[in-house]
Amino acid sequence: MRGVLYSAGFALVFTFAGTPAAIKILTRLGVGQQVRTDGVQAHLAKRGIPTMGGIVIVLATLLAYIATKLVTGQGPSASAVLVLLLMTAMGVVGGVDDLLKVFRGRSLGLRARAKFVGQWAAAIVFAVAALHFPNSHGYHPASAHISFYRDTALSIGPILFVLWAGFLIAGASNGVNLTDGADGLAAGACTMVFGAYVFIGVWQHGQSCAAVGPAGPPAGCYQVRDPLDLAIVAAAIMGSCFAFLWWNTAPVQIFLGDVGSLALGGALAGLAICTRTELLLALIGGLFVMNTVSVVLQVASFRYRGGKRIFKIAPLHHHFEVIGWSETTVVVRFWILCGLFVIAGITVFYAGWSTVQ
Repeated sequence: MRGVLYSAGFALVFTFAGTPAAIKILTRLGVGQQVRTDGVQAHLAKRGIPTMGGIVIVLATLLAYIATKLVTGQGPSASAVLVLLLMTAMGVVGGVDDLLKVFRGRSLGLRARAKFVGQWAAAIVFAVAALHFPNSHGYHPASAHISFYRDTALSIGPILFVLWAGFLIAGASNGVNLTDGADGLAAGACTMVFGAYVFIGVWQHGQSCAAVGPAGPPAGCYQVRDPLDLAIVAAAIMGSCFAFLWWNTAPVQIFLGDVGSLALGGALAGLAICTRTELLLALIGGLFVMNTVSVVLQVASFRYRGGKRIFKIAPLHHHFEVIGWSETTVVVRFWILCGLFVIAGITVFYAGWSTVQ
């Protein structure tokens, strides 16, 4: 259990130490934010502020996990390593997108098809690998069962599972990416959402079917491989996002960039898959779902209703900026919404456990 505290603490320190250095290096290299000219006009003043700050979060998370393992003397687990590799791979896709934006001097990086291929390639490798590496109890990092707050009886088989995992990973990474449009919004939301997965991992560890006592496994136990190690990963990401907010809130000094938002979304989906909370992710990460749905509705309305729009601009948080809310007001109110989604998700998770007691 102390590994969770070590992980969060290490990530916090590494991010606090690394972000100022990243700001200086990225500024010197000219890696500045590109802003849409057809977006929120107040954001045009942010053009040139260092981006790709998500590199710090990814590196701090990896270093915090390694440091935690060295301090506790425990080896890495298959589930945690797969989630970390997925996070890194999605960060690489986002990093290429960021660099293309900088080199081209505009807000468009990778073509949609190329980004789609990169996201799905990482997702497929993760999904296939997650169905392997059983532990001594026969538990794999993932299962072919659709899960809510635990696996359901519905098994879709390995092929459909890979497609399902790809959909979750692409959806979560794009959801965080769409939310990363206001100072501190995505990083603050991720702090809360990954905090929920710290709780879930710790709880599943305490109620694991692998913890067989004289009376047998506890009622309502979880057949999850490496839940505590997944909590350690979630704690590292939570701590890193929390520290990153020091420079990412208004007035913003560095942006996450796609390298950060895609990496965080990928890690979030990976944790949901490995903790068997795939459908619950839609509630815990409700803020990301809300922003994604607003974009889908906007595009569909524009395409099929003769150019008519539902919102002034999408994603949803930009709509409220355009109608007159200050950016800080939008961020704080959306953080509150995110907190409510997280509380609702944890409540449903706990209720699912308590009903079988």
